[in-house]
Parts: sequence; structure tokens; C-alpha cells
Amino acid sequence: MYDNYETLKIERAGKILTVTINRPEVKNATNPMMHGELVRIWPEIGRDPDAHVVVFTGAGDSFSAGGDIKAIHGSLPDHEAWVFSILEARDILYGIVDLDRPVIAKVNGNAIGLGASLALFCDLVFARDTAKIADPHVGIGLVAGDGGSVIWPALIGYARAKRYLLTGDAITGAEAAAIGLVTEALPADELDARVQQFAERLANGAGMAIRMTKKSVNMDLRQKLDAMIEAQLGYETMTRYSADHREALEAFLAKRKPSFQGR
Repeated sequence: MYDNYETLKIERAGKILTVTINRPEVKNATNPMMHGELVRIWPEIGRDPDAHVVVFTGAGDSFSAGGDIKAIHGSLPDHEAWVFSILEARDILYGIVDLDRPVIAKVNGNAIGLGASLALFCDLVFARDTAKIADPHVGIGLVAGDGGSVIWPALIGYARAKRYLLTGDAITGAEAAAIGLVTEALPADELDARVQQFAERLANGAGMAIRMTKKSVNMDLRQKLDAMIEAQLGYETMTRYSADHREALEAFLAKRKPSFQGR
């Protein structure tokens, strides 16, 4: 099992499987290969009887920076690739939600955009207290369609979610724990031990009851995904072809402040 993964590192220690996003040279930003691997890893874990708990983290000092802006700019003319990409993003989220094993996100560093969604859709989120968590889609002229508009309000309510999604502002791990966006926040030198402790507790617990409890709790979250994700990806697609999105990308590459026109 777990053959032919290039952007993910899979490690087993007893009943605990660790999945590490492994592109530290670009702060674990996503690319098409990673998308594809994140689609297939969760069903593969579901077929592994020896994996009782999953720890999901990033290599180096980042969890995931989300989308690669240069790659996004370069792919603007490729409409087919965009559609394929957003459908993969949808399937990744369903994969985490539907997997009948608890998934613990170890947010060892910044989790941005899709990177934030990947963490927040996990069952438990232990974050470094100084890590930044943000969904700044609006900052590049896009709707937060790949999960952010579902999971942020589900976790912290509409008012707080809008405060962050409409601005793209970041929140620290400590602040996120205080408002319930993540499970716990810890200093960097305590994070690994705390996650290991919790993973071992679940791995040695009543596995069937734990798995079925996850599925029971996630029924509501899955209904939200079913009701919202397709429309939200559609809205994100509409904004992908907006003048503001193109301006944001060009401003980023030119290292200047964007001048948005509202269209």
C-alpha cells in the first residue's frame, strides 16, 4: 500500500499513520500532483485495516501555503484544468470527512487557503500557537469556494467566519483555539508530544465506537458539504475569470498592491 506518492510522505508507527505534505521548499503549496495524491490517499487509508488513527501534517515549518500563485497565474487560460482542479478539491474534502478513522491535523506552521481547509476539515486540530491560519481567497479576487465557506462558519458561526473570510485576515493558533476554530494550541516544542499522546489514546481506544462516532458527528458536516460545495465552487469559478482576480495575480507577481475595480 501507499506506493507512488511524490508529494506526500506516508509513515506507519503501530496503529498510527502519519501523512505529511512534503513540499517544504514551497511551504507545502499545492500543485496538480498533490491534488491527485490527496484525492486517493484517504480511500486508500480506508482500505488499510491496520491504520486506526491518521496524523496529517506538513514538512518543515509550514502546514500548507495553499495554492501556488505563480501556477495559478500560469494556468488562467486552461479552463479544463481549472474544472478538474476544483472537482479534485471537492473530492479531497469528502475524503477526509468520509474516512472512518479519526484524522488529527498537526498544524506545525502556517495553514493558508486550501491549506487551512485541509486542516479544519480534520476531526481534531492541534496547532502551533504562533501559526497563522487564514483563508485569503478574497485577497486574490476569489470566493473561498474550496471548503472555507463551509467549514469556518460551521466551526465558529457566521459572524466570526465572515469577519475572516470577507477580509482574508489571519488568526494565530492561540486565537483560533480561543474561539473554537481549532481544538488546542500549543508552543512549538510541545506540539509533537501532545499530538502523539492524543493519537495513541485514540489508537488504543474502542476502535469501532470511535469510527462510528466520527461518522455520526460528521453527518451534519457532510450534509453541509452536499448542500453547499458545488455552488461555492461555481462562485469561485465565476470570480476566477474576473478582472479583479487577474489584477491580484499580476500585482502579486509584480510585488505591488492590487487596484481592484469590483468586477
